[in-house]
Amino acid sequence: MTSLPRGPVVAPSILAADAARLAEQVREVVTAGARVIHVDVMDGHFVPPITFGAQTVSALREQVDGLDVVLDVHLMVERPERHVASFATAGADVITVHVEATPHLHYALDAIHAAGCLAGAAICPGTSPEALSEVVGQLDLALCMTVDPGWGGQPFIATSPERIRRLVALVRLATGIEVDGGIDAGTAPACVAAGARLLVAGSAVFGAADPGAAYQRLALAVTQGVAHETEAA
Repeated sequence: MTSLPRGPVVAPSILAADAARLAEQVREVVTAGARVIHVDVMDGHFVPPITFGAQTVSALREQVDGLDVVLDVHLMVERPERHVASFATAGADVITVHVEATPHLHYALDAIHAAGCLAGAAICPGTSPEALSEVVGQLDLALCMTVDPGWGGQPFIATSPERIRRLVALVRLATGIEVDGGIDAGTAPACVAAGARLLVAGSAVFGAADPGAAYQRLALAVTQGVAHETEAA
């Protein structure tokens, strides 16, 4: 089974990529050093937009075949347990489902593991981190949304670092903490200081004229933030 990078690392989100140049732009960030590609799947029900499906994941898998790249699939869909098998078959390495999207979170996480993928659970900004308390032992990843899910380019919610700290205190040490929304060079260091190890960035990477260079700048900001944190300790 795939393992997540120890981090902290930046995971470019294709939600902000140019759809007409998706394969090209993914190659650019992978060449620049990205080892996790984040895929935001939206169904038009749990969140208003409709985005990617299993076919996109399959196409991405072909693009990164033979490379040390993790496909991190974030299901922002109702009843995600019904779609786990198709995304696993398509080539997802990590599948994350929302606490708010299913009455069967325990079952959904078991289904993800049974399909051979790492399992994550996500919480929206209005959901308490303690909502994950009953499934901590099943989690490989806990995703803290730092904006409301569904739309790219939103401003970072300022209270997010405290929610990240609460997640860190709740989950076991082996569980990765991921953040998604409004992540850029200004907000990433505070998330890392709070305990985030996987930082999803869409507009900050693919919104730039040169996504590869933008990825490297953000990765450097994250690395420098860790160095400053270590020095302060």
